[in-house]
Amino acid sequence: MKKLFGGINLTWPKLIIFAILAGVYTAAMAIIPQVHYTSLNTIAVSFEVWVFFGIFIIMNSKSNKDSGLKCFVFFLISQPLVYLLQVPFSRLGWGLFGYYKYWFLWTLFCFPMGYIGYYLKKNKWWGMVILIPIIVLVSFSYTMYLSYFFFSWPKYILIVLFCVGTMILYPIVLLEDKIAKAITLSVSFLLILMTTYITYMNPPVYSTEIMSNNEEHPLDDTYSVSLADSKYGEVKIIYMESVEDYMLHADFRHEGDTVLTVTSPSGEKTEYDLMIKRDTYEYKKR
Repeated sequence: MKKLFGGINLTWPKLIIFAILAGVYTAAMAIIPQVHYTSLNTIAVSFEVWVFFGIFIIMNSKSNKDSGLKCFVFFLISQPLVYLLQVPFSRLGWGLFGYYKYWFLWTLFCFPMGYIGYYLKKNKWWGMVILIPIIVLVSFSYTMYLSYFFFSWPKYILIVLFCVGTMILYPIVLLEDKIAKAITLSVSFLLILMTTYITYMNPPVYSTEIMSNNEEHPLDDTYSVSLADSKYGEVKIIYMESVEDYMLHADFRHEGDTVLTVTSPSGEKTEYDLMIKRDTYEYKKR
């Protein structure tokens, strides 16, 4: 592991190839429908894997300037490539680059972050001052994906383990000073324990209205609704003042497939196959 973080001759040609491969892989994970809502797709959404790439570049650079420039060029190549390769497959077309503005701002910060990050190689106690904010940043991803894991398990287990692993790995591998290593490791474990407890005690709920009152789906307070398996959540009919009509409201607590049953006042039942995902759903009359 020490060789990975400091024992590689990261030349400019290698860096450019690395940036291209990272961009191509990320674009593929964003394009392929089968990997959506899985750990593989997260590289196209959040920072934790890119943080790993950044630290890899910093620790294999030869100076502060070399580190800053290589981090900047790596993201300057990889990020636009991610969007460019998605253009033919997106309904937004070239409009997809509107989302690149966010990543471009982060790219601009890559030079100073790479320059400062190089001080991790100095093996001084104050390396923890650089590393702790990085670990805090990864902890945000850990919290988010742990929540997704609880909703969609076993999906997202790989990215959850990756976040936990890197939060523990970075202090062990990157810091030589024993006190700095102990303090930073303590921060990592505290963040992991605290966010795990909070997320476990506050499980995710996807709340949405999935059906309205109309000729195809008549609804009012005389109808009743239920799910075949209560582990997926709860459904009920509510009157919404904003639309002045009845809606079928759902509080989903787990991803999966179940059956939604709507029962009329006369006892007639209408069943729907319901597919629940983390932030969307589909239903079809049986």
